[in-house]
Amino acid sequence: MALASAGARLHFGFCNLSLSHERLYGALGLALAEPRVTVEATPADSTSVTVESDALSGAEGSGADAVRGDARDAVRAGVHDEIRADVGEYAATAVDLLDVPGATVAVRASLPRHAGLGSGTQLAATTLAVIARAHGRDPEVRERAPALGRGGRSGVGVAAFEAGGFVLDAGHPTARFTTDRPADGEWAVPPVAARHDVPDDWRFLLVRPDAEPGRNGESEDASMRAAVERAEPGLADRIAGIVTRRVLPAVAAGRAEAFGAAVASVGRLNGAWYADEQGGVYRPPVGDVVASLSASPAVFGAGQSSWGPAVYGVTDADRADAAREAGERALEAAGVDGSVAVVRAANEGARVRAGAGDVDDPDDVAGDPDDRDDPDGLDCDPDEGQH
Repeated sequence: MALASAGARLHFGFCNLSLSHERLYGALGLALAEPRVTVEATPADSTSVTVESDALSGAEGSGADAVRGDARDAVRAGVHDEIRADVGEYAATAVDLLDVPGATVAVRASLPRHAGLGSGTQLAATTLAVIARAHGRDPEVRERAPALGRGGRSGVGVAAFEAGGFVLDAGHPTARFTTDRPADGEWAVPPVAARHDVPDDWRFLLVRPDAEPGRNGESEDASMRAAVERAEPGLADRIAGIVTRRVLPAVAAGRAEAFGAAVASVGRLNGAWYADEQGGVYRPPVGDVVASLSASPAVFGAGQSSWGPAVYGVTDADRADAAREAGERALEAAGVDGSVAVVRAANEGARVRAGAGDVDDPDDVAGDPDDRDDPDGLDCDPDEGQH
């Protein structure tokens, strides 16, 4: 038997979406300690998947808390079936990639689905890693993630799974961009260009308004293609300056206020690329939540994680309670229900262990910072050669 657990991730945006520059994408984000996905696996002659009832409480996503009675039961049943189907596909692919007979897989906990917190990549990678550990195999998550349909644009999720921390990935050569989605496995996960441990006293406010799920699957692919094909190249030049002169120095120096302001700026500029796809710089009702949080002295910077509806705020341990209160006021001001939490970053990768026990006391983690790819560096603005 084996057990694996991985935390959510925040996605602050991309360095470039314009086809006018030599490198495309280049994502920024970081790993969170909570919430988490946890999967158990036992070697078997065939593959089966169960989803424990406790796993559904964290996976229902935005809008579920506003539903009651039979409708709530229907939501839970739908989420159960979605998770079971997804894990079934990931497990079948993992068994094939690892060349093992099968596995009995149980999902103990799951992340909020399609909320902007990386549920798909973390669930896929955790499933692969736990089946590999159950059979005594190396999961090779980075190499095998494309076969699971993950890591095609952003490398933040895979890098967060491997080693945690703040991550800036190197993106892809723009020449490889295609209007049609490549088949699973026909890409490589972008290498890590920069990684830093997140200071222990930093905290991250998570506000999840009850709203429609974020873009995913085919709708996300279509929206990304549309955004790329009309992206203004000048925005990439501005983001390059923010990343190299503000984001990276702030995280390296442990300056939470400067970091929060910088990643919020990256998010606003990314929102200009997505405005036609999501109804504004932020998708509704995220804009109202971000505006309210931005007015709080306890929140150093706020923005939308990925396609939302999750909203992040950067704060620190001394201001955590005040930030939580600001999150609750932001939901009230926006006129929506939702959830509020303050969490730490994770500076280690996913927890994976063999045998019975507590996954919070692992015998190893998924990756080590010293084992990461060592690329030439991220060219956020290839024309200027910035790294």
